[in-house]
Amino acid sequence: MSIANWNPAKLTLVVDLDDTLIRTDSLLENFWGAWSVRWHTPLEAVRTLARGKVALKQKLGEISRVDPARLPYNPHVLEMIEQWRARGGRTALVTGATQQMADAVAGHLGLFDAAYGSKDGINLTGARKAQFLEQTYGPAGYSYIGDAPADFAVWQGAAAAVTINSSKAFQARVEKLVADATHLPADRAGLRDYLEAMRPHQWLKNVLVFLPMLAAHALDLLTALQAVLAFVAFSLVASATYILNDLLDLSADRAHPRKCQRPFASGRVRLIHGTWMVPLLALAGAATALAGGIELFAVLLIYAGVTLLYSVKLKRLAMIDICALALLYTLRVLAGSAATGIPSSLWLLAFATFFFFSLAAVKRYAELVDGAASGRTMATGRGYQVDDRIIVGNIMVSSGLVSVLVLALYANSEPVQTLYHYPEFLWGVCLVLLFWTNRIALLTHRGEMHDDPVVFAMRDRVSLCCGLVVGLLALAGALA
Repeated sequence: MSIANWNPAKLTLVVDLDDTLIRTDSLLENFWGAWSVRWHTPLEAVRTLARGKVALKQKLGEISRVDPARLPYNPHVLEMIEQWRARGGRTALVTGATQQMADAVAGHLGLFDAAYGSKDGINLTGARKAQFLEQTYGPAGYSYIGDAPADFAVWQGAAAAVTINSSKAFQARVEKLVADATHLPADRAGLRDYLEAMRPHQWLKNVLVFLPMLAAHALDLLTALQAVLAFVAFSLVASATYILNDLLDLSADRAHPRKCQRPFASGRVRLIHGTWMVPLLALAGAATALAGGIELFAVLLIYAGVTLLYSVKLKRLAMIDICALALLYTLRVLAGSAATGIPSSLWLLAFATFFFFSLAAVKRYAELVDGAASGRTMATGRGYQVDDRIIVGNIMVSSGLVSVLVLALYANSEPVQTLYHYPEFLWGVCLVLLFWTNRIALLTHRGEMHDDPVVFAMRDRVSLCCGLVVGLLALAGALA
């Protein structure tokens, strides 16, 4: 049988919320949303859990207040609900989420005749949900859409079953419980979705660990392998921090025209998977760093700490967020020094500080330009007003120019005379960087910049050509 053969006069279509109606988990939504507001949320959650799971759900919901309009809804489930209502059938949202959450979602969609959630210490899942439904709608008086093993108890008393995103084995077990079972299409994340969540394209930033060895012209195999170890360690930890930031930024990402398509914001990858990926990737990166020495591990630890602070607090503080982003870039350079034992010169650190400060300002300026184009007055999840883009734009341009000035002064310094046969070629590098930094500023002002200038540079032919010319000029100065 199928929904077309169900009797609307006798059955109520009951729908679960988590990973069924919405392509996410409301408890984790509230947890990450609360943590983005209060840095001590994990500790508060542990204390509250002692009073029961329902108390935890209510506490997190009070802090985070997830906007139901921005949740990723499952189109297959919405279509089935609409078809059932078109035939005159009644619908109900029955979920283990809080009553407040159930009411908010039902009120937003306007597709349910009733909404029931956990309250008064009763967690409306599994056997308790089955008992509630039998008392409310009578034996076999409802059909039920669900997705989890906890729903088996509910399907035992249902007249019909609907599964979503289930395996063949799961479907077979449901069919043994309910003769009338329908299976909506599976929409599971693939390897590509998980890789996208890890943002491997962002690993390009970690080539900065090679700068100390390149600046010192230490191109032997051992030094290169030491730098590669630092690159791998930072890439693993960076992926962990990107996932953490995405989980903390779910609400802001869903309000963004492009970021709303990210794996977690869109619901393509389950939040529980992301929650586990963070510590696993971080531990793998830490172990790799330890293999490279305690100094590399220490720098990586500082990087992880600053990133965590940025994710939970600093990104919402105007100007401090730009300083934090610039510091994260510079720490990669210091990691290269820690891994290879080659100290970063003051010239290199000065150049890196101003250059990366400029790139951090580009990132924030691009968001403010998008905000102005969308008619917003505040940058979502940030400490800026859209009108602040004038100041941020000035910082973007001036910091870029100062970085070129530092490089020009370096080209005329004593260390250059010993490292380069023809240091005059470095003046060509200055001209290319002068062109590139100002072009990036112009494109960002026009609203043509990706949210991350490094990602933009990877895809921009002019930027790639500039990088090639810089490399050739530096090589010519050293080898000519």
